[in-house]
Amino acid sequence: MNDLHTEATTSSYACVYGAQMLEDGSTRFRILAPRANHVALIIGERTLPMERDGDGNYTLIANAKPGARYTYRIDDRLVPDPASRAQPDGVLGASMVVDAEAHDWLSNDWRGAPWRTAIICEVHVGLMGGFAALRKALPRLAAAGYTVIELMPIASFQGARNWGYDGVLPYAPDASYGDITSLKSMIDEAHRLGLAVILDVVYNHFGPVGNELPRYAPEFFRTDISTPWGAAIDFRRAQVAQYFIDNALMWLNEYRFDGLRLDAVHAIQPASFLKELGDAIRNACRPSGRYVWLILENEHNTASLLRDDYDAQWNDDGHNVLHVALTGEHEGYYADFAKHTTEQLATFLADGFIFQGQQDRRGTHRGEPSGDLSPTSFVLFLQNHDQIGNRPFGERLIQLTDEANLRAAMVIVALSPMIPLFFMGEEWGCRTPFYFFTDYEGALADAVREGRRAEFAHFSGFTDPVRRKKIPDPNALDTYTRSIPHADDDERTREWSRWFSDLLQCRKQLLVHRLEGTRSLGCEVLDDKAVYARWRLKDQHDWEIALNLSDRDVPLPRDPATKVVWIESQDAMDALDRGVLQARTAIVLVREVTGDRLLA
Repeated sequence: MNDLHTEATTSSYACVYGAQMLEDGSTRFRILAPRANHVALIIGERTLPMERDGDGNYTLIANAKPGARYTYRIDDRLVPDPASRAQPDGVLGASMVVDAEAHDWLSNDWRGAPWRTAIICEVHVGLMGGFAALRKALPRLAAAGYTVIELMPIASFQGARNWGYDGVLPYAPDASYGDITSLKSMIDEAHRLGLAVILDVVYNHFGPVGNELPRYAPEFFRTDISTPWGAAIDFRRAQVAQYFIDNALMWLNEYRFDGLRLDAVHAIQPASFLKELGDAIRNACRPSGRYVWLILENEHNTASLLRDDYDAQWNDDGHNVLHVALTGEHEGYYADFAKHTTEQLATFLADGFIFQGQQDRRGTHRGEPSGDLSPTSFVLFLQNHDQIGNRPFGERLIQLTDEANLRAAMVIVALSPMIPLFFMGEEWGCRTPFYFFTDYEGALADAVREGRRAEFAHFSGFTDPVRRKKIPDPNALDTYTRSIPHADDDERTREWSRWFSDLLQCRKQLLVHRLEGTRSLGCEVLDDKAVYARWRLKDQHDWEIALNLSDRDVPLPRDPATKVVWIESQDAMDALDRGVLQARTAIVLVREVTGDRLLA
């Protein structure tokens, strides 16, 4: 769909659940607890019985100032608020009343930008040092050429460190990253610098520690289906759907995030909830001058969602085939991309998705036709938290493939008409690993550690239990600290940074403003791992990319009607003049179809 234009707001969104401050200074508390016999609010020295309605909601209006700590006593058990806005002492501690309107915003004229302008850097807030440290890093990220910062999930989790996908209180930013003011100040500063900020949200499951909902609201979950993380959330229930819709609107309105990336929506059933969520966001955020983006992660490749409420989907197919072409890896899901790699390279560049209804390696029909979609409906990447962190030793691509080939593939990410995403540190050629990490104790820590190692038991090199024991323990502090991105102060780092910045500047100057209405003209196979893709831009110029990820040169007759936009070296230019596409090279060209000149 086109970008959502919504009206900027300085008022908080009136969520159904949680502690909501009212205009008269009092606070309304509400929790869904249909299986409870008695619910009371514990605030300070007071124990206040709450009133039940016919839907299993318990509500109470009480005098409670910002900063007040509270819990709910459900029968004989004390629990935090599942819609808590702040958990200063972690997910097992008391919740805190928050004044959602207390922050003095400075960038009130910020309205965002069209989706086609997005150049995304995905970051883990903890590894960046927290909200305040990330704020200080924003000028560097803007100077690198990024226009969007995407935060991995920040919802409160158990322990001092976590990937973020084990959040259990989705309304409360985790206290280990900083307080609410520091988060809002970071977003405010990003907007001042012209950077949009989007948030990764997890609506498909809760983490394993601190989720009390099954005890007093088992109706929140389904008994007939499960997910890889446990019982599925029951989005058929209006109260459950509202809980997550309110959460999305809170992030967009109260924190002024510019968009949301929804994690693993293929685990959300029924899928009609995604339509409900998209419609609710559009209806609640009245059309005006602000841009709000909605992005999906979806193994089902549901192209129809991208024609309506959602701007784009992470293109795992594109990543997977590029990864196979770069590394030769063929185990696990990479097996789907190992036999017809070159043809699949051409398919993803032409159509976005590779799987558009075909059977995958498990015999499952996956995907919908996507060739009619705009290239900007796909977020393309070579690395992200999953693709690095889900490796046994968290290696980045720079350690797995030839550097020339890696640069050629990065040209595809940066200069194809798809929306580019890079993982923190790619802008300087980071070699620091990114591990999977948690902070659990006891039996759960043992289960996570051994479960992690068992995942790789059938992969070559890990069938030996001794070898598997070398996989880092997710709970070890060292696993976390070794994942903090580190840039060497040397010429290699400086040269890579200059190259990367030039790449993004090329996109900004020559491509971004021509992307609206762009359509694919197809992609031809030149040779093994060598393809030639073409797109018709808004102004009717043809944008063309020739990619050769093989170790040999291939014929490429030079069309005199094209002009070179990006080429890696003079040697590659000389080869092109001879009608040859050099090995391990990507070349970007433009065909000036009209009389207007794209290049000076």
